[in-house]
Amino acid sequence: MRTNNPTIQGKDIEIWIFTIRDRQVMLDSHLAEMYNIETKVFNQAVKRNIERFPEGFRYRLTEKEWSSLRS
Repeated sequence: MRTNNPTIQGKDIEIWIFTIRDRQVMLDSHLAEMYNIETKVFNQAVKRNIERFPEGFRYRLTEKEWSSLRS
């Protein structure tokens, strides 16, 4: 049975925190992995509950930002 508790905690999370546009962010794929669900399921849940999140909670990376993370 799945729980709402992250499967990865503490210092392990630090490797997934990036600074983009002067803000600390995590990728949707990492958040999904942390909760042991598929990225698609995570994004669907966010879209269904978008009113629960503050303005600017999520944004799409530019190609340059994405390339920079992968290098």
